[in-house]
Amino acid sequence: MATCEVCGNSYGMTFEVHAQGAVHVFDCFSCAIHRMAPVCEHCRVQIIGQGVEVEGHWYCGAHCARAEGKVGIVDRV
Repeated sequence: MATCEVCGNSYGMTFEVHAQGAVHVFDCFSCAIHRMAPVCEHCRVQIIGQGVEVEGHWYCGAHCARAEGKVGIVDRV
């Protein structure tokens, strides 16, 4: 059994996420989101959807990017 790196739960059905050369172990998606999801630099929400990356900064959507003064950013539908 492996142990979740967020909540410490030892669980027989943990899963690994391999990202940027590191291996993370979680027991559920909510723990994975808590640890791995970027945070919007405007409204501070965790980004679990597409998000918008502008010049190395992450936003939950175009509206927050524009609120931070970024121009020409649109959400894709």
